[in-house]
Amino acid sequence: MQTTTSGYHRIWLLVFGAFLGLCLLKFGNPVILTRQLPPPQSWDELWNHPWPPSWAWTGLLLLTALALPLLRAQIQARRMPVPSLLWVPAVAWFGWQWISQTSTVDATLGGVTLAQFTGVLACYLIGSTLVLDAQALRWVLIGLIAALCICLMRAATQRWVEFPTDHALLLEGQRTGWTNFPPAIIEAMRREGTIVNTNGVDVANPMILLKLERGRVHGTLVYPNALAGAVLLLLPLSLVTIAAVTRDQRGSIRAAALGTLLVLGIGGLVWSGSKSGWLIALLMAAVGLLRSPWGRRWARIAIPILLALGLLAFGLRFQRYFRQGAPSVGARMDYWRAAVQTTLERPLTGTGPGTFQRPYARLKAPDAEMARLVHNDFLEQFSDSGVPGGIAYLVWILAWILRSGRRALTRADPFWFAVALGCIAWLCQGMTEFMLYVPALAWTAFLLIGATERAMETTAATPPQPTS
Repeated sequence: MQTTTSGYHRIWLLVFGAFLGLCLLKFGNPVILTRQLPPPQSWDELWNHPWPPSWAWTGLLLLTALALPLLRAQIQARRMPVPSLLWVPAVAWFGWQWISQTSTVDATLGGVTLAQFTGVLACYLIGSTLVLDAQALRWVLIGLIAALCICLMRAATQRWVEFPTDHALLLEGQRTGWTNFPPAIIEAMRREGTIVNTNGVDVANPMILLKLERGRVHGTLVYPNALAGAVLLLLPLSLVTIAAVTRDQRGSIRAAALGTLLVLGIGGLVWSGSKSGWLIALLMAAVGLLRSPWGRRWARIAIPILLALGLLAFGLRFQRYFRQGAPSVGARMDYWRAAVQTTLERPLTGTGPGTFQRPYARLKAPDAEMARLVHNDFLEQFSDSGVPGGIAYLVWILAWILRSGRRALTRADPFWFAVALGCIAWLCQGMTEFMLYVPALAWTAFLLIGATERAMETTAATPPQPTS
């Protein structure tokens, strides 16, 4: 069912989509790193460096204020189909974050995290009230898809140009005593830790050399697994949208557009080196085959083959990782153990929003590396805001999956199927990552979650048309 929107409404949706696209390009860091993200001091830094999260909060606040007339019009027109059942845990979770903040162990970290969560709830509200239908969401997607393409092209450049070139330059600089760099650049590299002094000799930081050698790309986001999260969330929806837009174009043009995006997306996911992203993408492909036009009988043959080949490629791709004992799995187990212990120690309000690094510094294994976040969005809610906050967030997400997500996955419309598939994949990745704390990903995801909720509730509330 299409709902009429005003010109102002469409322009606002277009601008809001451009803002979310900008977030994907410039606000791809966790908000708890605010202190490490000063405002850019030059045009070069403005173009090449990430921006401080406070700029994103200001932009979202301004756009939300500009949306108030639209929200008032929706209320007056009684176009508010989102059921209270799904809003209760969302509001309860958000409210409990503020209660938890009253006993936080770090008010600064709590403050920036509360700002991030306010953005999450605001985007959820916008999606469930102002994104009236698929056509309205397509206005938002213009900016988002453009930003995703830029992010993926940056990842490809990192893989094939930037990382190999930087690796060769650092090795050459180390070999020649850094005579191939101007003195000002050398001083900057020392400050940034790219050059370290070992036994009185300036050498390239071995950790940076190893990172460049591995070639794990991150595009415009904080680190490789965040890029994988963006691909999981947005690639299915982007492909379906571009397929619809190019439906009337020549076959070669349509194939080129879809093929380029698909190659960039799969390439970005593989080059990111994300293990969980790879496995989740396999499951997404299997679910997609179940909805293929060739029917379930063909899918029952194709899915086992797909999973077998995908797991075989996974094992070959990461065999070195498994030979090393899967170190990131062991690290996450230590994070999760500490999160559970923190929850048991402070079960009512936790240690405060975004403060996991404070108890972890005390609880971590002696040989474990320091971590700022739990690398599990669900466990982090229990650790940071206690059992009430953790349960409220878990109920909210499960309620959406079982109600709106399930409807979208089982209905005939491929557009909402792609939206729900990406959101569920992103939420699943949240069991091993911290994407709830990254504005670029969390705000986009919860806008889509809210929009799916509205679409499914509107469809369920629409009476069937009489047949003649």
